[in-house]
Amino acid sequence: MVVHLLWISLFLFVGLVHPVSARLKGWEKEWNELLSAAKKEGRVVVMGSADPVVRRHLPARFYARFGIVLEYLGGRGSANSARLLMERRVGVHTVDAIFSGLSSQADLYNQKALDPIKPVLILPEVVDPSKWKKGKVWFLDPEEKYVLRLYNYITTGGLSINTQHAKREEFQTVKDLLNPKWKGKIGVRDPTRRGSGSMEAARFYRQFGEEFIRRLYVDQQPGISGEKRQIADWLARGTYPVSFAVEIEAVVKMKDEGLPVEVFSIPDMPRTLSAGNGLLGLLNGAPHPNAARVFVNWIASREGLEVLGRARYKPTTRNDIDESYAAPWERPKPGVGLLFY
Repeated sequence: MVVHLLWISLFLFVGLVHPVSARLKGWEKEWNELLSAAKKEGRVVVMGSADPVVRRHLPARFYARFGIVLEYLGGRGSANSARLLMERRVGVHTVDAIFSGLSSQADLYNQKALDPIKPVLILPEVVDPSKWKKGKVWFLDPEEKYVLRLYNYITTGGLSINTQHAKREEFQTVKDLLNPKWKGKIGVRDPTRRGSGSMEAARFYRQFGEEFIRRLYVDQQPGISGEKRQIADWLARGTYPVSFAVEIEAVVKMKDEGLPVEVFSIPDMPRTLSAGNGLLGLLNGAPHPNAARVFVNWIASREGLEVLGRARYKPTTRNDIDESYAAPWERPKPGVGLLFY
């Protein structure tokens, strides 16, 4: 009887373990075959923001991990998506995957230029819902499979100043930006341009109303540019020594280089949850389809997403990354409801 029970126990144990083992071997076999094919292609071409830190760190870490060259093409989001759509009209496919903001991804999605990402996710740590803050891999498209959300941060929370021309204590509220002292001294993104500039203005409009918008964007005679590098340069030189439009990583870099700049939070600055340009699309007709799938799995893994998040100082959608590198006011707090896009 004892022997009989032992055989039953062994049978049940093998029956329970075997499917798990088979699944494990299944993903490993699929992954190894994909990796082998990707190495034969030898490279993957990824388009994203013109960020020198991302351009340096992402290719280096990807090559160290897989021995596959990552060619990074940096540029403005709307220009990147316009280029891709123009290429497709003449049957040219040069890019495998793209990081961008919501508007650019929406253009690519609507033009059916994207392949679904969800079916090509293989790594257990990527498909495991417990690894994600939302309890699942976070997609932004209606079908929840094309546009992968990698960042999730609070914006706008920071005000940047050139400390030779402005002091932190001079800004206790957003309405201090309307002080006549700052007339002709504030750098802003172009509110008429589709993308971050118009979204920024919309947040101020929603929270403070039309009169505030008129006084800030017209009466204060701000320096207006569609190029974030120019606004950062204005800040560093003191041309426009106050700005809520300079990205944190740019301020940190300038400060590390010894420039007199600082970024801090103002309590009533408009705040929404944003993915920024941390949305990923996998382009159909990709010239390196296997390497592109390896890249998508890696960037959604803990290693890949931490490299990207640290490069941009942005909180991510994974819950197993130490995000102390990100500004405190950009890190969402559980249970605090915010609008998001």
